[in-house]
Amino acid sequence: MGIGLGASGRGRRVWWLSGGVAVVLVLSGSVAAYALTGDDAESSRPAATARVDRGDVTLAIATIGNLQPAQTRTLGFAGRGTVTEVKVRAGDQVTAGALLARLDPADAQQRVDSARDALTEARSALDAAQQLQSAAPADDCTPGGGTRTGGTVGGSGGGTGTGGTGVAGGSGAPTPGGSGTPRPSVPAGTPRESGTPTPPAPSTSAGQSRPPSPGSSAAPTGAGGPGQSAGTDRNCPGGGGSGPAGGPDPVLRAQQQVTSTELNLANAEDVLAGATITAPIAGRILSVAGGVGSAVNSGGTFITLGDVGGMEVAASFPEADVGRLAVGLPATVTLANRPGEQLPAKVTQVDPVGTADGPLVRYGALLSFNQVPADALVGQTANVRVTVESVTGVLRAPATAVHLDAAPPAPADGTTGPSSGKVLLRTPAGGTEPRQVTIGVRGDQYLEITAGLAESDEIVLNW
Repeated sequence: MGIGLGASGRGRRVWWLSGGVAVVLVLSGSVAAYALTGDDAESSRPAATARVDRGDVTLAIATIGNLQPAQTRTLGFAGRGTVTEVKVRAGDQVTAGALLARLDPADAQQRVDSARDALTEARSALDAAQQLQSAAPADDCTPGGGTRTGGTVGGSGGGTGTGGTGVAGGSGAPTPGGSGTPRPSVPAGTPRESGTPTPPAPSTSAGQSRPPSPGSSAAPTGAGGPGQSAGTDRNCPGGGGSGPAGGPDPVLRAQQQVTSTELNLANAEDVLAGATITAPIAGRILSVAGGVGSAVNSGGTFITLGDVGGMEVAASFPEADVGRLAVGLPATVTLANRPGEQLPAKVTQVDPVGTADGPLVRYGALLSFNQVPADALVGQTANVRVTVESVTGVLRAPATAVHLDAAPPAPADGTTGPSSGKVLLRTPAGGTEPRQVTIGVRGDQYLEITAGLAESDEIVLNW
C-alpha cells in the first residue's frame, strides 16, 4: 500500500515538469515568431515622403548678443570739491538739461572773483601805458620810429658822428653830451687826417652845419642813406620800439598781461560752471559713483548716462560666418522677457578686426532695432538671427530629402552659389527612382530646386 502512494507522487511531479517545459517552448516560439514578423513589418513600412512645393528659402546665421545703449556719456565735475547735491540714482529716466549733481561752489566762486580783480588791474595798467605812449612828443622820434638815447653812426659822406660831433661830411652840429665843438667840413675828395682819401659823394650841406633837433642828431648814416639812431627806440608812433635801455615795450607788456588774466578768468569760470552736472541728452542713469558729502577730483566719472531710446544689440560672430555679414542685412532679435516674439532689426556695423576667443577668432557687430521695445534692459541677453540670403516663391524641397554632391567653391560675395544633388522620387507604381537635381539657394530648412523636379513631385525623406 505504501508502495502505491509513492508511485502516484512521482507521476504528479513528472506531469508538472512536462507541463512547464511545454509552456516554455510555446513562449519561445511566440517570441521568435513576433521577432520575425516584426522585422518584416518594419521593412515593409513605407518611407516618409514630402511634396515639392513653392515658397521661401532663407539662409541665416545665428548668435547671442547683449543690449547696450546707442551712446553712453560719462559725466564728472570740472574741479575738486565736496558733493552737496545728488538728484538721481541708477535707473532713473532723465531729460536733457536736468540737474543731476552739484558741488559746493564756494572755492570755485572765490577763484572767479580773484581772476576778475586781476583782470581789472591788468586793464588799468594797459590804459596807463597807452596814455604814456600818447603823451610822448612827436619830434622825439627819428624817421625810423625810435627815440634817440645815444649817438649816431654814419653820415652822408661816410663819416662817423662821435659823441654827437659830425666828422667828414656829417652834420657838424654838437649834440647834448658831445664835445660841443664844431669841426669844419672837409670838401669831398680831401684826404682825412688818417691819410685815407674820402671818395666824392653828394652832401646835403657841404661844409655847413645844420642845427639838430633837441635831444637827437641829424647826421645821416651809410653812404648817403637815411639817418638811424645808434641807441634804442621807445614809444614812437611809427613803429614798435622798445622801452628804456632795450627793455620790452610797456604797452606790449601790459597787453600780454591782460591776455593772460583773461585766460585765467575763463578757466575759473569753466570750473565754476563744472561744479554742476546736467544731463547733456535724454536717457537713463546707468551708475552714480557717490553721494552727498563725497569728495571728488576733477576729471573723474561721477555719473554714467545712457541713451536707451536708441538701444542696440552688440553681438559677435565666428570667422566662418563673418564673411557673409554686411551692413544693412535684415535680422530678428528675440529677448528673454519676450519669448517667441521676433523683433525686426538690421546690421549697422561689422568690426574689421577680430578678437581671439580661445582657438577661435570672433568679429563684433552692432544691430539696431526697427523699433526699440519699451521694456528693453541694458545688458540683457538677445538671440540674434541675421538673414544673409533669401528668395521667395521658388520651387523648394526639404533639406533632409536631398543628398548634396561635392560642393563647389563658395562665391566671393558670401552667397551659397549653385550646386547639385540627388533625391529619391516616388514613382506612380509605388517604387522609387533616383533623380539628379540642381540646387540654387541652400537655406536652413529648404533648398531651392532650379532643375530636375516639378511642383507636387513626391520625394523620400531621410533616405
